[in-house]
Amino acid sequence: MDTNKLMGLLPDIAAFVVVVESGSFTAASQRLGVTPSGVSRQVSRLESALATDLLERTTRKQVTTDAGKAVYEFGKKIMEAATDISVITSQGDQEITGELRIAAPKAFSRHILEPLLLSFLRQCPKVKLRLFVSDDFVDPFGHNLDIVFELTHSPRENLVAKNLGNIKTVLCASKTYLQSNGVPFEPNQLLQHQCLFLNESPNDNQWVFTRDDDVVKVQVDGRFSVNHSEMRLNAVQQDFGIGVFPEFVVREALLKGDVLPVLPDWKINSRYQGLVVMQFPQSKYMPARRRAFIDYIVDAMA
Repeated sequence: MDTNKLMGLLPDIAAFVVVVESGSFTAASQRLGVTPSGVSRQVSRLESALATDLLERTTRKQVTTDAGKAVYEFGKKIMEAATDISVITSQGDQEITGELRIAAPKAFSRHILEPLLLSFLRQCPKVKLRLFVSDDFVDPFGHNLDIVFELTHSPRENLVAKNLGNIKTVLCASKTYLQSNGVPFEPNQLLQHQCLFLNESPNDNQWVFTRDDDVVKVQVDGRFSVNHSEMRLNAVQQDFGIGVFPEFVVREALLKGDVLPVLPDWKINSRYQGLVVMQFPQSKYMPARRRAFIDYIVDAMA
């Protein structure tokens, strides 16, 4: 599509975004200050230009098609970019508005990120925040994201990365369990213990330990395995065995004495450890809401 045709579609894209957000042509027409039939013509013109249906219209309601959902997401970004353009030269104390789309790992989101996100929303009441929780890396370009958090030793080269700290993995057990079953002092002694592992992949029960130049691989076993950190911690606290955790998950339990560290002199390898990295696309003119969020997170986690 050439530039002239694309420019002509921009008002229709904007109208379609308002229709989806408003829920009806009538509500959209009130926001746009035009008639419902005028809004309908704009959407029909956009559908014709794209050669696809964006809305399924019935007498009772309208449903956004799969293509319509994709057009809406990208159209919304166009609208947000237009808003950002209008404030590039504005004063720095202008109110921050718009939507932020973020992805982060599950346990990190629950234990570290959640209170920071809620605090940020209190400070910026005109910002909308959309959080996608996943332990897999989520491509910010393919998923239309502003920021991605990841626990990794290798940040993505095509993204700007800010290191926020380092996470290590620890083993823990309850005092009662250790009193009843003994305290292991070497990794191989875990073979005589009930061990709670993630069970996300076939090798999750193969724990690799390092200490100085020593490397020990142990294939552990246990009656209970689960890839949910809080459920795993609850089972450990109820004396079901020795569990593996990102340090931030069990920090409070360790401080209270609810669980005790196991093999603290050894480092256990895990994919849920490494640098905490906040990553985002390079942008010469970064949206104010994204810049405010980045600065807030950096300061909060310092």
